[in-house]
Amino acid sequence: MKKDDLRLGDSVFVLCRNPHTATATLIQEAEVVSHPEKEGDKALLLHDMYYEFAEDDAVFSSIEEAKHVYQEIYDED
Repeated sequence: MKKDDLRLGDSVFVLCRNPHTATATLIQEAEVVSHPEKEGDKALLLHDMYYEFAEDDAVFSSIEEAKHVYQEIYDED
């Protein structure tokens, strides 16, 4: 999903990599909120921290969609 497709207050699901363990990726729920430092812009609120959107962010509108992509990328079966 692109940032322009999201509205403030939307709940989304994000594929998050653990920065300490390259092989650990989780699906986390985040909220689309107003960017605290850039008026009129949106950010993701995840674990009480704000994250700017990037072009390559893996953001999905449903847990099912996130799981499907996760399985395509990480499942070896």
